[in-house]
Amino acid sequence: MKKSMPQDFSVITPQPSPERFEAVVQSISDGVFTVDRDWRITCFNKAAEKITGIKRHEALGRKCYDVLRSELCRDTCVIQYTIETGRPVVNLTVYLTNQEGIRIPVSVSTALFRDKNGRVIGGVETFRDLRQVEELRKEAEKSYSFEDIISKSDKMRRILDLLPTIAENESSVLIMGESGTGKELFARAIHHLSRRCQKPLVAINCGGFPETLIESELFGYEAGAFTGAVKAKPGRFALAKGGTLFLDEIGDLPLLLQVKLLRVLQEKTFEPLGGVQTVKADVRIIAATHHNLEQMVHEETFRQDLYYRINVMKLEIPPLRERMEDVPLLANHFIQRFSAIYNKEINGLTANALKLILNHDYPGNVRELENIIEHASVLCPGNLIRIEHLPEELLPRTALPNTPLSLQEVERQFILSVLKRNKWNRQATARDLKIHKTTLFRKLRKLNIMPPQQKSLPEQKD
Repeated sequence: MKKSMPQDFSVITPQPSPERFEAVVQSISDGVFTVDRDWRITCFNKAAEKITGIKRHEALGRKCYDVLRSELCRDTCVIQYTIETGRPVVNLTVYLTNQEGIRIPVSVSTALFRDKNGRVIGGVETFRDLRQVEELRKEAEKSYSFEDIISKSDKMRRILDLLPTIAENESSVLIMGESGTGKELFARAIHHLSRRCQKPLVAINCGGFPETLIESELFGYEAGAFTGAVKAKPGRFALAKGGTLFLDEIGDLPLLLQVKLLRVLQEKTFEPLGGVQTVKADVRIIAATHHNLEQMVHEETFRQDLYYRINVMKLEIPPLRERMEDVPLLANHFIQRFSAIYNKEINGLTANALKLILNHDYPGNVRELENIIEHASVLCPGNLIRIEHLPEELLPRTALPNTPLSLQEVERQFILSVLKRNKWNRQATARDLKIHKTTLFRKLRKLNIMPPQQKSLPEQKD
C-alpha cells in the first residue's frame, strides 16, 4: 500500500473546531474513520466501533488495513484510489472482517481530507452495515422465487402453488404463454419437483428443425436408415428415458408428426427410423406453445385428439404486462446476475430509468426485460443504471428531465401503469396492489390521478 499522497485534490474540509467536528462524526449512524498521511487511524466513531467490534482506543494510531481487514485491503485501497485519482468511491459493496472473524457486508464511500489551509492531510471513509439489508434481500428472494421463477404477482403465485401437486403425478402438462414468458422454467420446475428428478430433462423445439429432420430428432434412427446414417443415433425419447421430455412450441409440429406423436403417447412405445424393434417410451411429456391450440384445432391445423392427450394439466403463464409488479423484482435479479458476469458493482436503477421500464409494455416479456438490463449493464460505468444506458427504443420521443423523480412521483407512475393495465377499473387495480379500494381512492386524490376525460374525482364516502 502506497504511503505518498499528492497535495492537489479537495473534497472535504474539516470544521474549524475539532470538538465540533468530533461531535458531528460521533453522531453519524454510519461507521466513519479518518487516516493520516501514514495510513494511521486518527478518528474512529461509535458506529465504526459497533460494526467492527473494535474499541476506539484500540483503533486509533493503527494502520487502517489492520483494523478493517476488508477484502479490498488485500488487493487495493479505496482511499488510495481516491487520493491518486481525485475521484471519490461511492456506495461500493465489500466485506470486512470484524473482531469475531465474521464477514460483514458494508457499503463503502471515500473522500479526501484537507486541513483549513487546503492541504491534504489524509482520507476519510464511511461504511454502512448492510447485514439487515442482506437479510431482507434473502427473505424477499425466498418469498418471491421458486425454482428460479421470480414473482410476487398473485396470478403467478397461484400457478406456483399448483406446481408441487402437478409434479407429483405422471399426467401430461401443457404450458401456454407468449414467447419470452419463461415456459421452459416452469417445465424445469415441474421436473425438479417430480419423482423423475434424478433422470434427464430433455428439451426439443418442435419448430426448430426442418420437417424432414424432426422425426429422427424425436425417435432417433438406426445405421443405414438413410443415406449418411453410418451409425445409429438415439432420439430425444430415448435420451429422456426415465425422465421428462419437454416439447417446446408443439404448435409448430407438422401434422404428419402429430399423428406419430399421438401414437407414441397412446401406446407408450416407438420405433427408431429404420428400426424393427419396438422401444418403450418411459417419459413424462411436458409441452409448451405460444399458439392458441384451441383455435388451431378449430382450423384443423392441430389434431384434436393430440390436443386432448397433452392437455391433461394446463398452465397459462400471464405476460409480463399483466404483472408489472414483477418488473422491479426481475430487473434487480438481472442486475445482480449481469453485475457478476461483467464484474461490475451495479446497485440498481435511477428513478427515471425505473419509470421508463415500468412504462414499457414488454411484447417480448421477461426475455425482453432481461435483454434490456443486459444492454444497460454493459453500458453502465458506475453504480446505477441511468436513462442513457437503456436501449434507444425505450426512450421517449421527448427527453425526460434530468432532475430525479421523488418517491411520490415514482408511486404515481406505478399506480398509473396498474390502472392502465386494468382499463381504469379501480376495484381490479386495488386488488392487484393488495390495498383496499378506499385506500386506492385516497392515493388517487393525493397523487392527482384522474381517469381519462374526467376533470376531478368525486368525494369518497368512507
